[in-house]
Amino acid sequence: MEISWIREKALGVFQLTDHAEEERLDEDISIEDIQAALSRAEILEDYATRKDVRGEACLVLGKDKNGKPIHLVVACVSKEILRIVTVYIPRPPKWTDERTRK
Repeated sequence: MEISWIREKALGVFQLTDHAEEERLDEDISIEDIQAALSRAEILEDYATRKDVRGEACLVLGKDKNGKPIHLVVACVSKEILRIVTVYIPRPPKWTDERTRK
């Protein structure tokens, strides 16, 4: 999955899974924060080689409109649609910092 395509979808067509919507609400992440994070995203982990029902997927790191880090697991549904599988704020105990798993 190309980072330029992911960034393009920040203002284009993306959809949230039910799980991502629940996580977004639990973490108090707005749609605008997701758009900001996608527009400045970088790929942290590529899941292209996994046999997964999500299809081609990856973990991206982006920043919200205030510079707060956000992680999104995204998948390519079609050439037009980016699916957000989950979204969360990286923090302990799973993350040492926004780029490093514990």
